[in-house]
Amino acid sequence: MAKHARVRAPELIGKGGWLNTGGTSYTLADLRGRVVILDFWTFCCVNCLHVLDELRELEEKHRDTVVVIGVHSPKFVHEAEHQAVVDAVERYEVHHPVLDDPELATWKQYAVRAWPTLVVIDPEGYVVAQHAGEGHAHAIERLVAELEEEHAAKGTLRRGEGPYVAPEPVPTDLRFPGKAVRLPGGTFLVSDSTRHALVELAADGETVLRRIGSGERGLADGGSDEARFSEPQGLALLPDGRVAVADTVNHALRAVDAETGRVTTIAGTGRQWWQGSATSGPAWETDLSSPWDVAWFADRLWIAMAGVHQLWTWTPPADAGAGAGGDGDGDGGATVEAVAGTTNEGLVDGPAAEAWFAQPSGLAAAGDRLWIADSETSALRWIERAEPAGPGEPAGPDERAGSAEPGAAGGEFIVRTAVGTGLFDFGHRDGPAGQALLQHPLGVTALPDGSVAVSDTYNHALRRYDPATGEVTTLATDLREPSDAVLDGDAIVVVESARHRLTRLRLPEEAVRVEPVAHRTRRAATEVAPGRLRLDVVFRPPAGQKLDERYGPATRLVVSATPPELLAEGSGTDTGLGRDLVLAEGFTEGVLHVSAMAASCDDDPAQEYPACHVHQQDWGVPVTVSEGGADRLPLVLAGLDTP
Repeated sequence: MAKHARVRAPELIGKGGWLNTGGTSYTLADLRGRVVILDFWTFCCVNCLHVLDELRELEEKHRDTVVVIGVHSPKFVHEAEHQAVVDAVERYEVHHPVLDDPELATWKQYAVRAWPTLVVIDPEGYVVAQHAGEGHAHAIERLVAELEEEHAAKGTLRRGEGPYVAPEPVPTDLRFPGKAVRLPGGTFLVSDSTRHALVELAADGETVLRRIGSGERGLADGGSDEARFSEPQGLALLPDGRVAVADTVNHALRAVDAETGRVTTIAGTGRQWWQGSATSGPAWETDLSSPWDVAWFADRLWIAMAGVHQLWTWTPPADAGAGAGGDGDGDGGATVEAVAGTTNEGLVDGPAAEAWFAQPSGLAAAGDRLWIADSETSALRWIERAEPAGPGEPAGPDERAGSAEPGAAGGEFIVRTAVGTGLFDFGHRDGPAGQALLQHPLGVTALPDGSVAVSDTYNHALRRYDPATGEVTTLATDLREPSDAVLDGDAIVVVESARHRLTRLRLPEEAVRVEPVAHRTRRAATEVAPGRLRLDVVFRPPAGQKLDERYGPATRLVVSATPPELLAEGSGTDTGLGRDLVLAEGFTEGVLHVSAMAASCDDDPAQEYPACHVHQQDWGVPVTVSEGGADRLPLVLAGLDTP
């Protein structure tokens, strides 16, 4: 086994205390003798949710030697609320202890710079590895096996039951519902996300008529009692009468026959999309990544592909009527393709293929626009055919910044922003759209007058944007994590996810008056020196692997900034993981956007089919420029930043 750097692990500190331990608090000394994996996460982050799923198998396989501890490190103000963390731990079925660290104390001690980050601590209490992003489970699995062998030989490995204590289940008809759709007969179909099922409610929005899905996590087609989902979210009516389902953690699209309850898979393989995978092709053969919502628009089904910050589409076969029976056979000619977004995380408008999103999570079609709740940028955006905005419409940030004109490369659609400025600005502020603030919205609903309602999730509010006036107002407050809303006559029915119910509201004639609040991310900015800044992405291939250069360069680094003028030199794409940046004079703050990818394969020439893996992570690093700041910015993709 390779010699690991001897870096003593800092203590675990969190003002919010411990969850999933039966009320017991732990120190690293209490965990001595076990391999400890710290998972720095925040529940808004879809990549963090991917890592939770990646760790499940490892946790089970090494349950007597490994302790996974989630260190919840909030980005948004709402995520610093203890009850919100409690809810998230149940919502996403986190089956290990969680330290609630609302002030980012442990995050700072471990010099973490990205969500998610995994830190491995050996049985003697030393940090031996750090991994940013997702896709590292295979590397950690190998490292755990090595640590088990080494410390068993030394006598420093302690086996036994871990500290996890499951909370008591709570009986409710719904548990953290995600989205809803009104069926033609006046009933509601709701995605019961945490219970891996769909529930049909009567027109009153309360009475349960039937459940679709066994309630067990999985990917299986069939009748309503045997089908399986995994944290389903978005729902949309298809022209043939079926209901499309964004089956989020299965990375699939499903279809439900509303009459019989029979479930079929219409897109996705069950595998998560990774860089290098196909971005178009036959629907059943193409990987997807955490589809969060769906909507029928422009003769196709649009998919908010939260896992890769893109919009994709599902196009039925030419003979769309063949699938109306719901047996799935008629969907054989369906295709999917990525239409908007580069997979970079951020807020950039313009031609669809060049736009940046950040976890698009809500969709609503209205006339010639598809509205988008872009959750991580706390933004309301739309996509339309590539034609100039009409007179009197508010200009999106793409127009204000002078980016590409409609009709430039990027296909037939263009992306614009109504509300929102970027990854780190959020709050609850009404008024002109250019100054208004949201906080991690997950849903959007088209209203009859041409305006849109926004399920402003982390503000616990329902907001309204009027394209005619460019004004944002508040329709209702005192909701609890609203994630979607549907119209029902002159009322709007809101999915109150954290209250486990649908709530019916009258559309008010006047807005609610709310005191304005603005926030920046709780994460501290990194102080850097003016002028030249060395950027180093640290990547060390997992044990037994080497960089995969069979088909060209094994690494890629993409760098940009907000504002773009912050970087005088160093922006763009190249193959090396190190780069000299030059910060322009006159700027005191900004955000550096860094996207890194590295491919590795088994280093054994005797293996005919070596196992290969792609490691990738996007960082948004807030920086302040000041004399005496750092002249080097290390970002750990995998390994340790040691000489």
